[in-house]
Amino acid sequence: MIQSGQVHKEHKELLEVIAKEMPTDEKLFDLAELFKMFGDSTRMKILFVLFETEACTCGLAEALNMTSSAVSHQLGALKRAKLIKSRRAGKSVYYSLADDHVRTIIRMGMEHIEE
Repeated sequence: MIQSGQVHKEHKELLEVIAKEMPTDEKLFDLAELFKMFGDSTRMKILFVLFETEACTCGLAEALNMTSSAVSHQLGALKRAKLIKSRRAGKSVYYSLADDHVRTIIRMGMEHIEE
């Protein structure tokens, strides 16, 4: 039995590594919020379309058999999470994945569930 104040040597080493490497609570919160974005199948459908090509709201709505309003709502959440970006072309706004990190997260997630 360990007396109060005593720590096994291997636990001490673990605690030292954790103290050195553990991100701040704020960063961990932000990371959890990012992964929440991937926890919704509608958002995942949108991301999968954008994985292949950029698209406008109405194109996404048609491809996913959803209303433009529903797609627009999810696009807003994805954009706030910095997972997608937009560009304006005349009166249309086209959406695409924000960067290769998003592409990698999706690809790795698919590889993981297909193992």
